[in-house]
Amino acid sequence: MGIFAHSSRLPRLAAAVVLATALAACGTADAGSGTDSNTVVVKLTDPGNYGPLAYAKKNGSFDAPLAKLGAKVEWGGSYVSFTATTDAIHSGAVNFAEGAFSPALGYLATSDDIRVVAVKDVVTDSRAGAGDGLVVRPDSPIKTIQDLRGKRVAVNKAGRGEYLLLLALKEAGIPASEVQRVYLQQDQAASAFASGQVDAWVAIVRAFPQALAKGARVIFRGRDLPSDDLNMFVARTDLLDKNPEVVRTLIDVLSQLDEQEKVEPEKFQNVFAAEGPTAATGLQLENNIAVARYDNVLRFPKPEDEARLNGVSKVFVDNKVLEKASDPKKVFYTWGERK
Repeated sequence: MGIFAHSSRLPRLAAAVVLATALAACGTADAGSGTDSNTVVVKLTDPGNYGPLAYAKKNGSFDAPLAKLGAKVEWGGSYVSFTATTDAIHSGAVNFAEGAFSPALGYLATSDDIRVVAVKDVVTDSRAGAGDGLVVRPDSPIKTIQDLRGKRVAVNKAGRGEYLLLLALKEAGIPASEVQRVYLQQDQAASAFASGQVDAWVAIVRAFPQALAKGARVIFRGRDLPSDDLNMFVARTDLLDKNPEVVRTLIDVLSQLDEQEKVEPEKFQNVFAAEGPTAATGLQLENNIAVARYDNVLRFPKPEDEARLNGVSKVFVDNKVLEKASDPKKVFYTWGERK
Protein backbone atom coordinates (compact mmCIF):
# COMPACT_ATOMS: atom_id res chain seq x y z
CA MET A 1 0.00 0.00 0.00
CA GLY A 2 1.38 3.43 -0.96
CA ILE A 3 1.09 6.65 0.92
CA PHE A 4 -2.35 7.39 -0.50
CA ALA A 5 -5.60 5.46 -0.33
CA HIS A 6 -6.62 3.77 -3.60
CA SER A 7 -10.00 5.45 -3.37
CA SER A 8 -9.97 9.07 -2.25
CA ARG A 9 -13.63 9.72 -3.02
CA LEU A 10 -15.50 10.66 0.13
CA PRO A 11 -19.21 10.14 0.83
CA ARG A 12 -21.33 12.81 -0.82
CA LEU A 13 -24.71 12.29 0.76
CA ALA A 14 -25.68 15.36 2.72
CA ALA A 15 -28.37 13.25 4.34
CA ALA A 16 -25.66 11.55 6.35
CA VAL A 17 -24.85 14.90 7.92
CA VAL A 18 -28.47 15.44 8.81
CA LEU A 19 -28.57 12.00 10.45
CA ALA A 20 -25.38 12.69 12.39
CA THR A 21 -26.82 15.98 13.60
CA ALA A 22 -30.07 14.33 14.65
CA LEU A 23 -28.19 11.74 16.68
CA ALA A 24 -25.88 14.29 18.29
CA ALA A 25 -28.03 14.60 21.40
CA CYS A 26 -27.16 11.02 22.27
CA GLY A 27 -23.48 11.76 21.97
CA THR A 28 -23.59 14.81 24.24
CA ALA A 29 -25.80 13.47 27.00
CA ASP A 30 -22.87 12.51 29.22
CA ALA A 31 -20.84 15.64 28.63
CA GLY A 32 -21.06 16.69 32.25
CA SER A 33 -19.86 13.38 33.65
CA GLY A 34 -16.20 13.86 32.62
CA THR A 35 -14.03 12.05 30.12
CA ASP A 36 -13.14 8.38 30.50
CA SER A 37 -9.41 7.73 30.48
CA ASN A 38 -9.83 5.63 27.31
CA THR A 39 -11.69 8.35 25.43
CA VAL A 40 -9.83 9.82 22.45
CA VAL A 41 -10.18 13.59 22.61
CA VAL A 42 -10.06 15.67 19.43
CA LYS A 43 -9.00 19.20 20.32
CA LEU A 44 -10.12 21.87 17.87
CA THR A 45 -9.81 25.64 17.78
CA ASP A 46 -12.92 27.78 18.08
CA PRO A 47 -14.35 27.94 14.54
CA GLY A 48 -15.91 31.37 14.76
CA ASN A 49 -19.30 32.23 13.34
CA TYR A 50 -19.36 30.66 9.88
CA GLY A 51 -18.21 27.65 7.87
CA PRO A 52 -18.44 23.85 8.23
CA LEU A 53 -16.61 23.71 11.55
CA ALA A 54 -18.89 26.35 13.08
CA TYR A 55 -21.90 24.44 11.76
CA ALA A 56 -20.50 21.20 13.19
CA LYS A 57 -19.92 22.78 16.59
CA LYS A 58 -23.44 24.19 16.85
CA ASN A 59 -25.19 21.06 15.58
CA GLY A 60 -22.96 18.43 17.19
CA SER A 61 -22.18 16.90 13.80
CA PHE A 62 -19.11 15.08 15.09
CA ASP A 63 -20.65 13.77 18.31
CA ALA A 64 -22.52 10.63 17.27
CA PRO A 65 -19.96 9.37 14.70
CA LEU A 66 -17.10 9.85 17.16
CA ALA A 67 -18.99 8.36 20.10
CA LYS A 68 -19.11 5.06 18.20
CA LEU A 69 -15.30 5.12 18.24
CA GLY A 70 -14.96 6.09 21.89
CA ALA A 71 -13.98 9.64 20.99
CA LYS A 72 -15.23 13.18 21.58
CA VAL A 73 -14.50 16.76 20.52
CA GLU A 74 -13.31 19.62 22.70
CA TRP A 75 -13.39 23.17 21.32
CA GLY A 76 -10.63 25.54 22.39
CA GLY A 77 -9.40 29.08 21.77
CA SER A 78 -9.63 31.33 18.75
CA TYR A 79 -6.68 32.01 16.41
CA VAL A 80 -6.35 34.26 13.37
CA SER A 81 -4.42 31.75 11.24
CA PHE A 82 -2.60 28.42 11.29
CA THR A 83 0.72 30.13 12.05
CA ALA A 84 -0.87 31.72 15.11
CA THR A 85 -2.00 28.27 16.23
CA THR A 86 1.40 26.56 16.07
CA ASP A 87 2.28 26.92 19.75
CA ALA A 88 -1.06 25.35 20.70
CA ILE A 89 -0.51 22.50 18.25
CA HIS A 90 3.00 21.88 19.52
CA SER A 91 1.83 21.78 23.16
CA GLY A 92 -1.04 19.43 22.33
CA ALA A 93 -3.75 21.97 23.20
CA VAL A 94 -4.87 21.57 19.56
CA ASN A 95 -4.46 18.23 17.76
CA PHE A 96 -6.55 18.65 14.59
CA ALA A 97 -6.28 21.91 12.68
CA GLU A 98 -7.07 23.60 9.38
CA GLY A 99 -4.42 25.46 7.41
CA ALA A 100 -2.37 25.26 4.22
CA PHE A 101 0.79 23.59 2.95
CA SER A 102 2.90 26.72 3.47
CA PRO A 103 2.47 27.15 7.25
CA ALA A 104 2.54 23.38 7.75
CA LEU A 105 5.97 23.28 6.09
CA GLY A 106 7.10 26.13 8.31
CA TYR A 107 5.94 24.17 11.36
CA LEU A 108 7.55 20.93 10.19
CA ALA A 109 10.90 22.68 9.79
CA THR A 110 11.27 22.56 13.57
CA SER A 111 8.88 19.81 14.66
CA ASP A 112 7.80 16.37 13.50
CA ASP A 113 4.58 15.84 15.43
CA ILE A 114 1.94 16.54 12.74
CA ARG A 115 0.88 14.97 9.44
CA VAL A 116 -1.25 16.30 6.59
CA VAL A 117 -4.37 14.11 6.55
CA ALA A 118 -6.69 15.83 4.05
CA VAL A 119 -6.53 18.56 1.41
CA LYS A 120 -8.63 20.87 -0.75
CA ASP A 121 -7.78 21.77 -4.32
CA VAL A 122 -6.89 25.40 -5.09
CA VAL A 123 -9.94 27.50 -5.95
CA THR A 124 -9.43 29.42 -9.19
CA ASP A 125 -13.05 30.37 -9.96
CA SER A 126 -13.38 34.17 -9.91
CA ARG A 127 -16.87 33.77 -8.49
CA ALA A 128 -15.44 32.22 -5.32
CA GLY A 129 -15.33 35.37 -3.23
CA ALA A 130 -12.41 37.70 -2.61
CA GLY A 131 -9.80 35.04 -1.87
CA ASP A 132 -6.51 36.42 -0.56
CA GLY A 133 -3.78 38.66 -1.89
CA LEU A 134 -1.66 41.79 -1.60
CA VAL A 135 -3.36 45.06 -0.74
CA VAL A 136 -2.29 48.69 -0.44
CA ARG A 137 -4.07 51.75 0.94
CA PRO A 138 -6.30 53.65 -1.52
CA ASP A 139 -3.86 56.57 -1.80
CA SER A 140 -0.74 54.41 -2.17
CA PRO A 141 1.63 55.17 -5.07
CA ILE A 142 2.05 51.41 -5.54
CA LYS A 143 0.20 50.42 -8.71
CA THR A 144 1.88 47.17 -9.77
CA ILE A 145 4.13 44.45 -8.34
CA GLN A 146 7.10 46.29 -9.87
CA ASP A 147 6.43 49.20 -7.51
CA LEU A 148 7.12 47.00 -4.48
CA ARG A 149 10.88 47.47 -4.81
CA GLY A 150 12.20 49.07 -1.63
CA LYS A 151 8.82 48.82 0.10
CA ARG A 152 7.82 47.18 3.39
CA VAL A 153 5.31 44.35 3.00
CA ALA A 154 3.62 42.62 5.93
CA VAL A 155 3.44 38.81 5.68
CA ASN A 156 3.04 35.90 8.08
CA LYS A 157 6.43 34.19 8.35
CA ALA A 158 6.75 30.84 6.54
CA GLY A 159 3.02 30.93 5.84
CA ARG A 160 0.71 31.66 2.93
CA GLY A 161 1.34 35.40 3.02
CA GLU A 162 5.10 35.01 2.60
CA TYR A 163 4.65 32.24 0.03
CA LEU A 164 2.32 34.31 -2.16
CA LEU A 165 4.61 37.34 -2.02
CA LEU A 166 7.70 35.32 -2.95
CA LEU A 167 5.81 33.56 -5.75
CA ALA A 168 4.52 36.87 -7.14
CA LEU A 169 8.00 38.40 -7.06
CA LYS A 170 9.42 35.35 -8.83
CA GLU A 171 6.76 35.56 -11.55
CA ALA A 172 7.51 39.27 -12.00
CA GLY A 173 11.29 38.74 -12.13
CA ILE A 174 11.94 40.79 -8.98
CA PRO A 175 14.62 39.56 -6.57
CA ALA A 176 13.06 38.94 -3.16
CA SER A 177 15.93 40.89 -1.57
CA GLU A 178 14.57 44.09 -3.13
CA VAL A 179 11.37 43.95 -1.04
CA GLN A 180 11.44 44.09 2.75
CA ARG A 181 9.28 41.44 4.37
CA VAL A 182 7.84 42.46 7.74
CA TYR A 183 6.77 39.41 9.74
CA LEU A 184 3.44 39.95 11.47
CA GLN A 185 0.40 37.85 12.32
CA GLN A 186 -2.80 38.92 10.56
CA ASP A 187 -4.23 40.94 13.46
CA GLN A 188 -0.90 42.74 13.95
CA ALA A 189 -0.55 43.29 10.21
CA ALA A 190 -4.02 44.85 10.00
CA SER A 191 -3.01 47.45 12.58
CA ALA A 192 0.37 48.13 10.97
CA PHE A 193 -1.28 48.48 7.56
CA ALA A 194 -3.96 50.88 8.79
CA SER A 195 -1.40 53.09 10.57
CA GLY A 196 1.03 53.20 7.64
CA GLN A 197 3.84 51.27 9.32
CA VAL A 198 3.97 49.00 6.26
CA ASP A 199 3.45 49.92 2.61
CA ALA A 200 1.54 46.79 1.63
CA TRP A 201 0.14 43.63 3.16
CA VAL A 202 -0.50 40.11 1.92
CA ALA A 203 -3.82 39.55 3.68
CA ILE A 204 -5.08 35.98 3.96
CA VAL A 205 -8.03 33.99 5.28
CA ARG A 206 -10.69 36.36 6.68
CA ALA A 207 -8.44 39.42 6.71
CA PHE A 208 -8.40 39.94 2.92
CA PRO A 209 -12.15 40.52 2.37
CA GLN A 210 -12.23 42.65 5.53
CA ALA A 211 -9.42 44.82 4.14
CA LEU A 212 -11.30 45.21 0.86
CA ALA A 213 -14.45 46.21 2.72
CA LYS A 214 -12.44 49.03 4.33
CA GLY A 215 -11.30 50.36 0.94
CA ALA A 216 -7.94 48.64 0.42
CA ARG A 217 -6.77 48.36 -3.18
CA VAL A 218 -5.69 45.01 -4.65
CA ILE A 219 -2.32 44.58 -6.40
CA PHE A 220 -2.64 40.83 -6.92
CA ARG A 221 -4.80 37.94 -5.74
CA GLY A 222 -3.54 34.51 -4.82
CA ARG A 223 -5.72 32.86 -7.43
CA ASP A 224 -3.99 34.91 -10.16
CA LEU A 225 -0.72 33.09 -9.39
CA PRO A 226 0.36 29.51 -10.20
CA SER A 227 0.02 28.61 -6.53
CA ASP A 228 0.67 25.11 -5.23
CA ASP A 229 -0.47 26.01 -1.72
CA LEU A 230 -3.40 23.71 -1.03
CA ASN A 231 -5.63 24.19 1.98
CA MET A 232 -5.47 21.18 4.26
CA PHE A 233 -6.02 19.67 7.68
CA VAL A 234 -3.27 18.31 9.89
CA ALA A 235 -3.50 15.96 12.86
CA ARG A 236 -0.96 15.44 15.60
CA THR A 237 0.83 12.12 15.37
CA ASP A 238 -0.23 11.12 18.88
CA LEU A 239 -3.89 11.47 17.87
CA LEU A 240 -3.26 9.38 14.75
CA ASP A 241 -1.40 6.77 16.81
CA LYS A 242 -4.31 6.43 19.24
CA ASN A 243 -7.04 5.92 16.65
CA PRO A 244 -6.60 6.94 12.99
CA GLU A 245 -10.24 6.01 12.33
CA VAL A 246 -11.24 8.96 14.51
CA VAL A 247 -9.37 11.31 12.20
CA ARG A 248 -10.78 9.60 9.11
CA THR A 249 -14.28 10.08 10.51
CA LEU A 250 -13.66 13.78 11.09
CA ILE A 251 -12.67 14.10 7.44
CA ASP A 252 -15.71 12.14 6.28
CA VAL A 253 -18.08 14.41 8.19
CA LEU A 254 -16.33 17.59 7.06
CA SER A 255 -16.45 16.50 3.42
CA GLN A 256 -20.18 15.88 3.74
CA LEU A 257 -20.60 19.33 5.29
CA ASP A 258 -18.59 20.86 2.43
CA GLU A 259 -21.00 19.26 -0.04
CA GLN A 260 -23.99 20.55 1.88
CA GLU A 261 -22.48 24.03 2.17
CA LYS A 262 -22.06 24.30 -1.60
CA VAL A 263 -25.78 23.65 -2.03
CA GLU A 264 -27.02 25.69 0.94
CA PRO A 265 -24.28 28.24 1.70
CA GLU A 266 -26.61 30.55 3.60
CA LYS A 267 -27.12 27.93 6.34
CA PHE A 268 -23.40 28.06 7.14
CA GLN A 269 -23.28 31.83 7.76
CA ASN A 270 -23.76 33.61 11.09
CA VAL A 271 -24.13 30.22 12.73
CA PHE A 272 -24.05 31.47 16.32
CA ALA A 273 -24.93 35.15 15.99
CA ALA A 274 -26.74 37.16 13.31
CA GLU A 275 -25.84 40.45 15.01
CA GLY A 276 -22.82 41.82 16.81
CA PRO A 277 -19.07 41.96 16.12
CA THR A 278 -18.77 38.39 14.82
CA ALA A 279 -21.76 38.61 12.46
CA ALA A 280 -21.16 39.06 8.73
CA THR A 281 -23.38 41.55 6.90
CA GLY A 282 -23.44 43.34 3.57
CA LEU A 283 -20.41 42.77 1.34
CA GLN A 284 -18.74 40.51 3.92
CA LEU A 285 -21.76 38.21 4.01
CA GLU A 286 -21.99 38.17 0.21
CA ASN A 287 -18.32 37.22 0.07
CA ASN A 288 -18.73 34.42 2.60
CA ILE A 289 -21.63 32.95 0.63
CA ALA A 290 -19.66 33.08 -2.63
CA VAL A 291 -16.68 31.38 -0.98
CA ALA A 292 -18.93 28.65 0.39
CA ARG A 293 -20.72 28.04 -2.91
CA TYR A 294 -17.58 27.65 -5.02
CA ASP A 295 -15.14 26.16 -2.52
CA ASN A 296 -13.75 22.70 -3.19
CA VAL A 297 -14.60 19.66 -1.10
CA LEU A 298 -12.18 18.23 1.44
CA ARG A 299 -10.60 14.99 0.22
CA PHE A 300 -7.89 12.51 1.08
CA PRO A 301 -4.49 13.22 -0.53
CA LYS A 302 -3.58 11.94 -3.99
CA PRO A 303 -0.13 11.14 -5.42
CA GLU A 304 0.00 14.41 -7.38
CA ASP A 305 -0.27 16.38 -4.15
CA GLU A 306 3.35 15.47 -3.44
CA ALA A 307 4.41 17.62 -6.39
CA ARG A 308 2.30 20.53 -5.10
CA LEU A 309 3.93 20.26 -1.69
CA ASN A 310 7.37 20.18 -3.32
CA GLY A 311 6.45 23.33 -5.25
CA VAL A 312 5.76 25.25 -2.05
CA SER A 313 8.93 23.86 -0.45
CA LYS A 314 11.04 24.99 -3.40
CA VAL A 315 9.84 28.61 -3.13
CA PHE A 316 10.72 28.66 0.57
CA VAL A 317 14.07 26.92 0.19
CA ASP A 318 15.14 29.03 -2.81
CA ASN A 319 14.50 32.16 -0.73
CA LYS A 320 16.13 30.74 2.42
CA VAL A 321 12.88 30.85 4.38
CA LEU A 322 13.50 27.16 5.12
CA GLU A 323 16.87 25.43 5.17
CA LYS A 324 15.72 22.34 3.29
CA ALA A 325 12.70 20.83 1.60
CA SER A 326 10.42 18.49 3.53
CA ASP A 327 10.06 14.89 2.43
CA PRO A 328 6.43 14.43 1.28
CA LYS A 329 6.55 10.82 2.46
CA LYS A 330 6.97 12.19 6.00
CA VAL A 331 4.49 15.05 5.63
CA PHE A 332 1.41 13.14 4.43
CA TYR A 333 -0.18 10.53 6.67
CA THR A 334 -0.25 7.04 5.16
CA TRP A 335 -3.91 6.23 4.67
CA GLY A 336 -4.92 2.66 3.93
CA GLU A 337 -8.25 1.32 2.76
CA ARG A 338 -11.13 1.57 5.20
CA LYS A 339 -11.68 -1.75 6.97
